[in-house]
Amino acid sequence: MSHVANELASQPECWERAAGLAAGHGGALPAAGERVAFVGCGTSLFMSQAVAALRESAGHGESDAFAASEFPDGRRYDRVVALTRSGTTTEVLELLSRLRGRTRTTAVTADPATPVMTAADEVVVLDFADERSVVQTRFATSAVTLLRAHLGLHTEAVVDDCHDALDEPLPAWLADCSQFTFLGRGWTVGLASEAALKMREASQSWTEAYPAMEYRHGPISITTRSTATWMIGDAPSGLADEVHATGAMWVAGGLDPLAELVRAQRLAVAVAEARGLDPDRPRHLARSVILAGA
Repeated sequence: MSHVANELASQPECWERAAGLAAGHGGALPAAGERVAFVGCGTSLFMSQAVAALRESAGHGESDAFAASEFPDGRRYDRVVALTRSGTTTEVLELLSRLRGRTRTTAVTADPATPVMTAADEVVVLDFADERSVVQTRFATSAVTLLRAHLGLHTEAVVDDCHDALDEPLPAWLADCSQFTFLGRGWTVGLASEAALKMREASQSWTEAYPAMEYRHGPISITTRSTATWMIGDAPSGLADEVHATGAMWVAGGLDPLAELVRAQRLAVAVAEARGLDPDRPRHLARSVILAGA
């Protein structure tokens, strides 16, 4: 069994541990009313987008999300939270260095033996969620769980749904689709983007992601009988019928959105294995992007 398959299967336990850490790290995490930017690269960017939308929609304060390389230096925040599994990503470390002394920074990482430990003002370490696979699964969702718990938005029902996402068989026809589209609304737009990234990384699949209401504005034109359109969260009225009318398959996400992401992770591994690919070692990718001369 691949590392990523084992790691994604451990997520219920990781989520319970991450949620348990939230109270003890309250001072390092955004306070209610703070103006906060969440930053990351790759998977961590999409998790940042999800958490920022979740925090602001829950009334905890203005929240934005940026790729670390695209952070607007002229904009002022009370705190910047960087998500970085490796703790070594060049763009994240350079941003934290620029912000030192003018903006409070927090890093959420998996590896306590990396430069991010001194680059950020405060650090939360989720070492139990670290991974051997290049493909991120449990660190990303554990970081979201930590922040959901900090916001008072995590419940045991989320962990129960994660167990269901791991135990329930995936529809047999899914692995035979040639194109996958993931849709989200609000905070689940980031999760949809991450689901698509998992499919690209692990299985080299043709995969896209959109805000659900935007799907009608062009993207639905490529939908065919070999397309799976997967809704993460509640679907807009009438959209499922419109997708069915194209001949495509519709996947309704009935679990907690974070658990739906786990189902998509499983699909990515299943498609990779069906194609004879190694899901732990995506082509052209490494665990961390460390730029020459940084």
